Amino acid sequence: MGLMEREQLEVDVLFVGAGPASLSGALHLARLVREHNQDVQKGEKPGPKLDDPTILVIEKGREIGAHTLSGAVVNPRGFEELLEGFPGTEPPYDGPVVDDALYLLTREDAYRSPITPPPLKNHGFYVASLGRLVRWLAELCEDNGVDVYPDFPAVELLVEGDSVLGVRIGDKGRDHEGKPKDNFEPGIDVLAKVTVLGEGVRGTLARQAFQRLGMEDGRQPQIYAVGVKEIWKVPGGLEPGLVYHTLGQPLGTREFGGGFVYTMKDDLVDLGFVVGLDYHDPRLDGHQLFQQFKAHPWVREMLEGGEPVSYGAKAIPEGGYYSMPRLEASGLLITGDSAGFLNAQKLKGIHLAVKSGMLAAETILDAFVAGDFSAGVLGGYRERFEKSWAREELWKVRNFRQAFRRGFWSGFVHAGLQFVSGGRGLVDPMPTRAGHEQMKKLGDFYGRARPPAGMEFDGKLTM
Repeated sequence: MGLMEREQLEVDVLFVGAGPASLSGALHLARLVREHNQDVQKGEKPGPKLDDPTILVIEKGREIGAHTLSGAVVNPRGFEELLEGFPGTEPPYDGPVVDDALYLLTREDAYRSPITPPPLKNHGFYVASLGRLVRWLAELCEDNGVDVYPDFPAVELLVEGDSVLGVRIGDKGRDHEGKPKDNFEPGIDVLAKVTVLGEGVRGTLARQAFQRLGMEDGRQPQIYAVGVKEIWKVPGGLEPGLVYHTLGQPLGTREFGGGFVYTMKDDLVDLGFVVGLDYHDPRLDGHQLFQQFKAHPWVREMLEGGEPVSYGAKAIPEGGYYSMPRLEASGLLITGDSAGFLNAQKLKGIHLAVKSGMLAAETILDAFVAGDFSAGVLGGYRERFEKSWAREELWKVRNFRQAFRRGFWSGFVHAGLQFVSGGRGLVDPMPTRAGHEQMKKLGDFYGRARPPAGMEFDGKLTM
């Protein structure tokens, strides 16, 4: 753990990353402890009354929501379950989805599919700013006794043997070579009985846990995509609640991906382009593809008269059920995108992240009652997941992303078979290769232009 003397902060439960999974887990745990103690006091439940545990959520961003970029389509199921113990509390959605559709884009035209594929139907769902949702969750956590610390970047998982003891916060005041400056302050060690990692995709600490504790052993490799997105303000523009997905241009038939446009309140339009990172062409550039997507006449018309207000990108774990790591170790649980809780077929994971946080909280309560935070007790998290609707949802799409390994049309056929066979397809599980293993050499593409020659960035629509 290093020889430098460091200050220590001891808490009972530590959630790393202030996203939907961690904040939902912390809030649910605070409620469960309160209800447990009330039931014990009334004689309605056996077991010890628990001292109020110290629950801490830390976030590397300077403020809560700094690493969550606005628009999303939210399945409300997770939040409905989370808020059952908080009557009258409602998430700050922008509004319900009022129209959804799939469009096929050619070089110049857009064709609306006469039938919206069932996985892309969003009736009963809501458009929302994810940044606003996590800030609301953080306030709700603090109102219920949870400590939430932004600007608290964890850089190292503290491990002793096979047990996780907590995390180390990054040092401050180092120069670009890592040497201490005059204002140097060593990061503190935060020690916890249980550490819950909800850092998002390929989180720093989750990667350390996977490597040091073998938590990916025996699992299929994760399949990643990257989504590049912008938020535009288009005054007097589109009705809020439109949810459109696209196939076709600017991608060919060898790559997996597509675009999306969601309209929000306050004249905001959330749009982006997602591309799977198992592509073959090493020159493919997600940002470039997104600029081409915006330049398409159908998208350009929607953005006419507007201007971008924010920009970002996010990795997406698309491997599904068979790519999920082991979810627990002694003193450790993994939630949300860090554990692969995402439905790649529907491109939705917020409700699954919320549910994963709740399942983690229920397991942690059991551990406190038993006074045992070993992997044996915390393994109840996996058991809860296997019995939950989250597992049922992910099981139905367990081979979806793998079906597209050989291109769009082959994947389209396989995905159709999976839809009628409950996720099985012709082979179960379908073979998976890590994305980087599928990339060909640059020399294989010598002399072939991509993107199309002559594309220019105008600094207004494309950048």
